[in-house]
Amino acid sequence: MPLALLALAVGAFGIGTTEFVVMGLLPDIAGDFGVSVPTAGFLVTGYALGVMLGAPLMTVIGTKISRRQALMLLMVLFIVGNVLSALAPAFGVMLIGRVVASLAHGAFFGIGSVVAAELVAPDKKAGAISMMFTGLTVANVVGVPLGTLVGQHTSWRVTFLIIAALGVLGLAGIARLVPDLPRPEGGRLRHEVAVFKNVQVLLAMAMTVLGFGGVFAAVTYIAPMMTHVAGYAESSVTWLLVLFGLGMVVGNLLGGRFADRRLMPMLFTALGGLAVVLALFTLGAHDKTAAAVAVFLIGALGFATVPPLQKRVLDHAHGAPTLASAVNIGAFNAGNALAAWLGGLVIAAGAGYTAPNWIGAGLAVSALALAVISSLLERGAGGGTPATPPVTAHRPGHVPALEPADEAPGHRSARVPACAAPAGERPAGGPPAPAPR
Repeated sequence: MPLALLALAVGAFGIGTTEFVVMGLLPDIAGDFGVSVPTAGFLVTGYALGVMLGAPLMTVIGTKISRRQALMLLMVLFIVGNVLSALAPAFGVMLIGRVVASLAHGAFFGIGSVVAAELVAPDKKAGAISMMFTGLTVANVVGVPLGTLVGQHTSWRVTFLIIAALGVLGLAGIARLVPDLPRPEGGRLRHEVAVFKNVQVLLAMAMTVLGFGGVFAAVTYIAPMMTHVAGYAESSVTWLLVLFGLGMVVGNLLGGRFADRRLMPMLFTALGGLAVVLALFTLGAHDKTAAAVAVFLIGALGFATVPPLQKRVLDHAHGAPTLASAVNIGAFNAGNALAAWLGGLVIAAGAGYTAPNWIGAGLAVSALALAVISSLLERGAGGGTPATPPVTAHRPGHVPALEPADEAPGHRSARVPACAAPAGERPAGGPPAPAPR
């Protein structure tokens, strides 16, 4: 794998850490600013809204410059937002800092997915995308717990300064290691917007919303579920979240590996398995061991859908994948918001803390149904081969392989280089070519 993927993973690690670490530091932040914890919760809501709005907005701006320059601009925004959060004199200023940092989130993963796919051979694209997303998943295992620990023992401001330093490291890595790939021909805004007319792109995004909604229906309310139902102590919730993060890492890597071979079967397996595990979690949540296993599997199966869904968007977005890729990242956050809202409704209605798992199972089944519909439509369209080949940037010095021309049945292939002639025939202006012995 190219070293440029490491630079993208470092940026993803910082973004993943800043997104989730605030949840463990809300009481400390609320106390420092003299606001209630629910009010401090707007730091989470503001970030999620910034991701959904920033993904298309920053990607549109990014179409005017090269993708490396766009990634560097996004990392600068990320650094500024986290420094502003760390030094904020008032709660409102910190909220602004969170929104500024969030503007980089969706576009970074969207543009980064396109760049990662262009750095490798076509049969390794999903694996490259999963390598970048590994930074996000590892953040939940290492970055968030350590950031919470540092914030609780020193100051939450120190945590955000460290995250800003991670952004500086990511920026330096991108500037040094990511090649300055030119913008593809025809990569104008109208071409980027036009891909949303493709039903397969829209289906993939809907699968993203529903599939990830299934994951976060359970995870959003994991603390009360584990303490009030499974019987864990409050201090154990952090380590259960680490277990969920480990599942994310494993699922992301497996999803990337198998999506390059059998993308749709990988989606069917992950979404179907997620629905089953969420349903069983509802029934087995009273058992500590079963609950812990379910938490790991939800993380693994949920993130096993990320590389195949992101690659599917890229495959069907033809020569203008950047905006579609970024909007699909926003779809993950839309799924989070939808699941949290629906889960809250059923809990408020008195259905209990395990009721969101049923919501999650239903969302996962809906995503699976869309995957089946997408596959059937693809087969009906003759295999779903894109009408126009995607624009692919090649590495310096790389000579693309010759592709066979479209031929009528029985017509001889035209894959003979212009400078060569079939054995036994006279090339123009030269002696007869020797016949094979």
